[in-house]
Amino acid sequence: MKRRVAISILGTTLDAGKWENRWSRWRPNIALCQQPGLFIDRLELILDNHSQALCHRIVADIEAVAPATEVRSNVINFKDPWDFSEVYTNLRDFARNYNFDPETEDYLVNITTGTHVAQICWFLLTEARIIPGQLLQLSPPRDREPEQNFAGTHRIIDLDLSRYDEIAKRFASEREDAASFLKSGISTRNAAFNRMIDEIERVVIRSTAPVLLTGPTGAGKSQLARRIYE
Repeated sequence: MKRRVAISILGTTLDAGKWENRWSRWRPNIALCQQPGLFIDRLELILDNHSQALCHRIVADIEAVAPATEVRSNVINFKDPWDFSEVYTNLRDFARNYNFDPETEDYLVNITTGTHVAQICWFLLTEARIIPGQLLQLSPPRDREPEQNFAGTHRIIDLDLSRYDEIAKRFASEREDAASFLKSGISTRNAAFNRMIDEIERVVIRSTAPVLLTGPTGAGKSQLARRIYE
């Protein structure tokens, strides 16, 4: 059976608390290790060097509620946690240097903590399979009764679109529509031409970068350029 590994940013606000009453509220990284039916073998906790004291408390509290869960701290310092380029670069470097082993481990990336920028970066890294895992969203309990352990609930989000037939069909249909538009609705069996249209479609639908079309006079460059512009 594969080990389950979670990757999570330390929540400097949501995870905070140093007095005994911290147990009477929802803390995401504690709740992560309390989810029924979701045992975490190892938690890779990401923090900056200004949050060491909070990290030590969280590690101790996790040991109290889930003593079999191993917690590893990973220090990443963000000068500006709202700077997309910096956050993405640092999290990508973390992922590139991490020794992922999908054959023996399943990975969950917790998008509950961290800035919205960090959450977007986690999505991009997971969607691109730089992190070979799934996203995890935690939610606090709705009814806060005294006997609750404040674990809340969780939802796992699989970004493998091949598992979602309806989305895959819609994606394929959109690609066909885009290619048909570039070909002015003219169907052709010319393999070279179809490959060129597919290449153009991948670029122009997703980018505003300039495109240089070359070819002899009368080949249809102007008409294709107009379609690309549109």
